[in-house]
Amino acid sequence: MSHDSTKSKDLESQPAWLKSYIDSPEKQRQLYRRTLIIVVISQIFGGAGLAAGATVGALLAQEMLGTDSFAGIPVALITFGSAGAALLVGRLSQRFGRRFGLAAGFLAGGIGAVGIVISATTNNILLLFASLLIYGAGTATNLQARYAGTDLAKPKQRATAVSIAMVSTTFGAVAGPNLVEVMGGFAVSIGVPALTGPFILAAAAFILAGLVILILLRPDPFNVAKAITEANEAKNNKQLDTHSNTQTNNKSGIVVGATVMVLTQIVMVAIMTMTPVHMMHHGHNLKEVGLVIGFHIGAMYLPSLITGILVDKIGRTAMATVAGATLLLAGVIAAIAPTDSMLVLIVALSLLGIGWNFGLISGTALIVDSTNLSSRAKTQGTVDVLIALSGASGGALSGMVVAHSSYTTLSLTGGILSLLLIPVVIWSRSKRETVSEKAVAQPSQETGS
Repeated sequence: MSHDSTKSKDLESQPAWLKSYIDSPEKQRQLYRRTLIIVVISQIFGGAGLAAGATVGALLAQEMLGTDSFAGIPVALITFGSAGAALLVGRLSQRFGRRFGLAAGFLAGGIGAVGIVISATTNNILLLFASLLIYGAGTATNLQARYAGTDLAKPKQRATAVSIAMVSTTFGAVAGPNLVEVMGGFAVSIGVPALTGPFILAAAAFILAGLVILILLRPDPFNVAKAITEANEAKNNKQLDTHSNTQTNNKSGIVVGATVMVLTQIVMVAIMTMTPVHMMHHGHNLKEVGLVIGFHIGAMYLPSLITGILVDKIGRTAMATVAGATLLLAGVIAAIAPTDSMLVLIVALSLLGIGWNFGLISGTALIVDSTNLSSRAKTQGTVDVLIALSGASGGALSGMVVAHSSYTTLSLTGGILSLLLIPVVIWSRSKRETVSEKAVAQPSQETGS
């Protein structure tokens, strides 16, 4: 029996509700819009959850361990945990759909946040480290949720779909750091350390995000998209998504997209991790730290709607270049910022967030463009593992760099590292030109023969 006839029989056995989506472009558009709404709701909660680690993770480690040298360890552990979670969420999503994968990740993150609160209350370092790893699942899932909106998006909508998911994170992500003082007071009122307050918020936020996905994300957009693609292949004996016709072309797109996101993640995490410690050493209080990190996280997500449109209009690699320039500027300003100037630090950390935003959305769009649905979620999970591991490296090394040198050195090093995005973009363009030349030459050779 032929492969096509097997596919046709599989399609005939599909349930009626799924066939209705396969046969109706209007229902597909409706599901696309509904998916974005559900992702937006979950991301608002998820944003509040992820802010805790960035805002007080380093301070909690500093308090429990009594040294600055390991202040970067919490962010490193969170990102190592998010690496493992990204792999698992990607594979669960590939096999069972976005709903199951994302819900499992968010709920695990909530459990990790509860563990952090318990560890700080009992002064148990080992439990703290284990809980930070599990908490990282929420961070990874919050990031992977950006892919859910792209499953039913047209190629020219993909970056915009990613940006809609990300911009909604802003509401929770900005609120989280600015609730540090309030949640700290709440924590003290119930008899636990003040620095656990944001993690109490994180536990509730991640669990709510997981429940929203688990209950509302039906039908699953990824499973519907796969069914639509299989139906189109069976009818036309070819894939409709023909953005790349060769395996090499797909691989180069994945490499470029991953490299863009990895570099931006290293630079952003390294500088962001040590900013609260740097500020506390120079007389700033928790409220001021929360304000600076709030601006930073807001800048990571709030520009997303404009960024998505720019990435779809002017191109993925062009925006990756802009990301590198923005991160360089952020590093230089952070390095020269007067230690008592809140305003300059807010500008530097805001630019750091914007540069990360440009890099993440352009890199994400490249990954989606370069993968087929048969392996897309798994590939996305694998790429997010690399992003998480790069963030872990940046977080772990940042504390050591500052302890043995200075915050200025760290910021300048990060800015210079971001310039590596430019040769990556040049290589990407040369690869595309080579592929285009081969595509043009091929018909001529066939005609001559």
